This record gives sequence, structure tokens and C-alpha cells, in this order.
Amino acid sequence: MKTPVSIFTKITLSLLVAGTLAACNNNKTEDKSASTASAPAATSTTGTESKEQIVFVNQDSLLSKYQYVKDMTSRLESKGRSAQNDVGARQQAIQREIAEYQKNANTMSADQRAATEQRLQRKGQEFQQYSQNAGAQVQNDQANEQVKLYEKISDFMKAYAKEKGYKMILTYQKGNATMLYGDPSLDVTAEVVKRLNDEYSKNKK
Repeated sequence: MKTPVSIFTKITLSLLVAGTLAACNNNKTEDKSASTASAPAATSTTGTESKEQIVFVNQDSLLSKYQYVKDMTSRLESKGRSAQNDVGARQQAIQREIAEYQKNANTMSADQRAATEQRLQRKGQEFQQYSQNAGAQVQNDQANEQVKLYEKISDFMKAYAKEKGYKMILTYQKGNATMLYGDPSLDVTAEVVKRLNDEYSKNKK
């Protein structure tokens, strides 16, 4: 009987926080349009008008420092270990039965051997199905957790962008060619992580 593939694989949290997350402030846009119409000569933005409307978040830092992600990973790992241990225990039980049968096969009648082999084969098939279902459940739990994580961060980013007047929040990840460079002044990761952790800590209580 083949040893089943490990149920819990390494968790990878490949998360697009907000690739093209736009949060427009309609009132601000209207005010700006009116201002432009009344003063057409002021085409260049200076002072407070030069406020960045596109910023970015370092995805690697966000995922490594956001406490919710750490707790989520811990939950998934715990479920994975539990499922793997359960499947391993069931496999060992079947292997013991097979070993016992092989030990006593010579003393059994042909009918007894046939009946035992059929029973063991049926148990083996049931075990394989159980193993597959357990693996599928772990993967489903992981997918559900990632959806919750995306929604939590996405909802925060929308509110954050509206509050700050940002038109777009991009993500940066090492090795991801989508964004090759971003000026450090546009990096809002530290503030985002702090506020996400503060919010999570408050809700956790």
C-alpha cells in the first residue's frame, strides 16, 4: 500500500492587496474641477495640491507584520497537522492489519484468506477516499481563509484611500515585475500595517 502524499502542504499567501484599487473622492474632484475652471492659469500643482494620489504598499512586509496573517497561518497549520496525524494513524492501523494477515495467512483456509483480503482491500479504498477528503478539506479551509484575508484588507484599503484622498493604491512585491520601482515617499506600508494591527487587536478583544 502506498504511503499517501502529505495532506498539508506549505502555505503560500500570494495576495493581491489592491492591484488597481481606486477610491475616488467625488466632492474633492468637484471642488478641484471648479477651482481649475475659475483659475485656468494655475495648471501646475504646488504645495498641498501636490499631494500624491497614487501610493503603494509593500506586500511582503504587510503579510509578515500583520498579526491577523500570523494567526491565520497558525490556525491553518494546526488544522493541517491534525488532519495529517489523523490520516497517519488510520494508515498505520491498516498496515498493522495487513501485517497480521500476512503473518497468519498460511494457517488460514482459502475462504478465510479470500474474505480477509476483500475486507482489507475495501478498507484500503475507504482509507484512500478519506485521505483525499481530508486533504480537500484542508485546501478548502485555506482558500476560505485567504478570501477572508483579501476582503479584510480590501475593505480597509478602500476606506483608507477615501480618507487620504488617494486615487489608487498599488502593491509591491520583490520579484513581481508589475511594479519595478516606487519612490519611498509613496510607501504607506508602515501606517497601513499599524492601523490594520490596531483594528485587529481592538476587534479581537
